[in-house]
Amino acid sequence: MSGQAHILLVDDDTDLLRLLTMRLTAAGHAVQAVASAEAALAHLSVKLPALLITDVRLPGMDGLALFDEVRVHHPSLPVILLTAHGSIPDAVDATTRGAHAYLTKPFDGKELLDKVQQALRVNAPGPAPFDGDGAWRSEILSRSPRMAQVLSEARLVAATDASVLISGDSGTGKELLANAIHKASPRAAKPFVAVNCAAIPEALLESELFGHVKGAFTGAQGHRQGLIPAAHGGTVFLDEIGDMPLALQVKLLRVLQERMVRPVGSNEAVAVDVRVLSATHRDLELAMAEGQFRPDLFYRLNVVKLTLPPLSERREDIALLAQHFLTVLAERHRKPVRGFAPDALDALVTAPWPGNARQLYNVVEQVCVLATAPLVPLAQVQRALQMPVAEVLSYQHAKQRFERDYLNQLLKLTSGHVAEAARLADRNRTEFYRLMQKHGLDPQLFRTDTGPLASASDSGDSASSDESST
Repeated sequence: MSGQAHILLVDDDTDLLRLLTMRLTAAGHAVQAVASAEAALAHLSVKLPALLITDVRLPGMDGLALFDEVRVHHPSLPVILLTAHGSIPDAVDATTRGAHAYLTKPFDGKELLDKVQQALRVNAPGPAPFDGDGAWRSEILSRSPRMAQVLSEARLVAATDASVLISGDSGTGKELLANAIHKASPRAAKPFVAVNCAAIPEALLESELFGHVKGAFTGAQGHRQGLIPAAHGGTVFLDEIGDMPLALQVKLLRVLQERMVRPVGSNEAVAVDVRVLSATHRDLELAMAEGQFRPDLFYRLNVVKLTLPPLSERREDIALLAQHFLTVLAERHRKPVRGFAPDALDALVTAPWPGNARQLYNVVEQVCVLATAPLVPLAQVQRALQMPVAEVLSYQHAKQRFERDYLNQLLKLTSGHVAEAARLADRNRTEFYRLMQKHGLDPQLFRTDTGPLASASDSGDSASSDESST
C-alpha cells in the first residue's frame, strides 16, 4: 500500500514500543505510540488512525477491553493484537469477533509489516473518481473523530451498489453525505437526483417519482419522465423516506425489486438502473411497530445504515463551519466581515444548536448581513441566537455605567441645561461639569430649546460662572 498511514500503537513495554515505532516509521508510516488503553481512547477521540495495534496485557484496561470499545465506536477500524503465549486463546477469540489478526511475541519485523500491510489493504477504499484529493467529500467540513468514522464507512460503501439508509436529526447534512457517496461511487459520472418525500404533496408524489403519460389525470397534458427514471445509471436520494405514504411504499418496493418503473396511466414498465440512498430523521423501527412503515421496504433500504451525529456532539467542527460559512456569505453579500471576535466564537461553540448545521448557517448569515465591522462581536451573535445577554460587570464598571446613564437621563430631561440637571442631582454645577467631562458628555448634544425646561436661562450654565458656588 502506497502513502503514509497513521497507526496507533499501544504497549506498556517501553523497549518494545520504541522498537515497533522505529520499524513502522522506517516502513513509511506515521506512528503514535502510547502506553495504556486509556491513553489510546483519548487519542481516538481526537484523531482516527488507519490501524490500531495493541498488546493484550496492559495495566488498567487491557487490550481486549480496548478492542471491544473500538468495535462499538469505530467498527471499521482494523485491530492487530500483540499477545504472549498465555493469552493466545483470548486473541483467537478476539479474531472471531472482528480483530484483524494477532501476533505472538516474539515476532520478527517482516511478520509485523506483512500483517500491517494486509490490515491497511482491507481498510483502504477501492479506486473511485475524485479519490486522490478528497473532492468526493469536499462539501463536508469536519475534524470530528465521529464524523471521520462516518465518512470512512461511507467511503467503503460507496464502492458497492448497496442501499444506504442515512439517519440523523434535521439539519445534520444527510443530503451532503448522500451526494458524497455518489461522487465516490462508480456511478459518479451519472445523475444524482434528490427527492424530498415530505415536501411533495401525496397526490403528486407518485407522478414525481415514476412519471406519467398524457391524460393520466386532470392536467396531465403530456408525457413526463419521473425522477427515478431521470436518475438512470446514477443515484436517487429519497430524503425523509419515513414520510412516504404506505400505498406508495408498496409501489416503491416493487420498483426496487423488479428494477422496473411504470409511469402513472401507462400499461408499460420501463427498466431503470439506479442506486438508492435514503434518509430520515424519524425512528423507522418505531414507525414499523406502529404500522406506518413497511418492514419489507425498511430491510430493502437499510442494507447499510449510517448515522450522522448532531452538531452538539461534534463541537470541534462548529468554529470550522462558522468561519467557512462566514467567508462564503461575506463574498455573496459583499460584506467586509472576515471573522468572529473570540468571545463571539465561544458563544457559537457552546450554543445548543437544535437545528444543527442548517441553524448555524442561518445564524452566520444573519450576523454577516448585519455586520458593520471586520469582526463579528459577541452581542450580534447573542442576538442572532436569541440568547439573553448575561453580562456580569465588575463593581467599578457597573458604577461607571450607572453614572453615565444617570447623567444622560438628566441631560435629556433638562434638554442639556446643566444648572437644572445639577439641581435635580443635588450637586453643584462645578461637580456636575466634572462628571460630564469624566464621561465625555457635551451638554450641547442634548440642547433642543423646546423641552419643558427650555426657558431656563443659559447664562448660569457656564462652569466659570459658578466656580464660587457651594
